[in-house]
Amino acid sequence: MARATRSERAQRLNTAFDLIAKGYSLNEAAEVLVEQCDLSLRQAYRYLQEAQSLKRPVPVCAPTIPITIKVPGEVVVKLRAYAQASGLTIGETVARAVTRFLASARRHG
Repeated sequence: MARATRSERAQRLNTAFDLIAKGYSLNEAAEVLVEQCDLSLRQAYRYLQEAQSLKRPVPVCAPTIPITIKVPGEVVVKLRAYAQASGLTIGETVARAVTRFLASARRHG
């Protein structure tokens, strides 16, 4: 079975959090998670254990889609340096830059 994406993991944690908040016992909540999320019982209990330490639901990010682009080498060097200095991944850095560029392009027609 494939590993859960960040988005799937966040949704499962939030489901576990909601079940606990609604007063389900751990056994009942685990059974619901097994059915709703297609998890093993052991996985369900792990999500419930983590959800018990949450104060609020976790944000669910949009799933990412891998793409391949070609950029000049000097841009890649600058991009890697910026990503490392900022603590962001290269993908996050590129996504933010493209989002800003597209927003700016829409304003300028």
